[in-house]
Amino acid sequence: MSKAKLAKAFQSAEARNEKAFVSYIMAGDGGLNALKDQLLYLQEIGVTAAEVGIPFSDPVADGPVIQEAGKRALAEGVTLKRVLSFLEEYKNSFHIPIVLMTYLNPVFQYGIEAFAEDSQKAGVSGVIVPDMPLEEEKEVREALQERELALIRLVTLTSPEDRIAQITDGAEGFIYAVTVKGTTGVRNSYQDDVGTYLGQIKEKSKIPVLAGFGVSSQEQAAELGKHCDGVIVGSKIVDLFHQGQKEKIKELIPQREARTH
Repeated sequence: MSKAKLAKAFQSAEARNEKAFVSYIMAGDGGLNALKDQLLYLQEIGVTAAEVGIPFSDPVADGPVIQEAGKRALAEGVTLKRVLSFLEEYKNSFHIPIVLMTYLNPVFQYGIEAFAEDSQKAGVSGVIVPDMPLEEEKEVREALQERELALIRLVTLTSPEDRIAQITDGAEGFIYAVTVKGTTGVRNSYQDDVGTYLGQIKEKSKIPVLAGFGVSSQEQAAELGKHCDGVIVGSKIVDLFHQGQKEKIKELIPQREARTH
């Protein structure tokens, strides 16, 4: 069911002729109780899916905004185990698919089989592990597959064409197309060839391709969406929740504005 829930959410967006909009939040930034309110709010404003980040002491892919959010969550005593228990407790409240973003170390500490099992119990649809290369994913992928969870792979701007072909072959959920070099964070512009790069991935992928890293405005989301199936927005959403300006998150969703006119 879990993996299917994610596929269904993308199909629904496509049927409405909308681009998918996936929001990232840091679990436990503001305490675990804040996570419930944040997910319910994102669900209410119509995001396609929510990516829930697990705080980690060495977040190599994260920019300053998400790193700081992770530190605040760690200071609240938030762990992978606590997040999964929390999601399991409230899973009937959330109708949107939830994707976990965690580094490999917490998964190993947890135990791969136990992590996959508890993710399934928590109603999670997929998992992103940004520091796990394709060559090392077998054990994690198999444990997740057994429980109908998608292991979501990343493609980067530096991935050559044959590598893109390798990553998209047998990929599940969606392809996370990283649109900047470096870590996550708000960017004012993208490289001129980002459309070509997204087109290359789209050509090879049988599943939705979403652009992420640095998307911070409705204009950027709409522009990137022309070349792929949707976007993932993280740092901007994390910052708006932290600043107590959640109503501004709605303004990031391209189709939302179109519907109100």
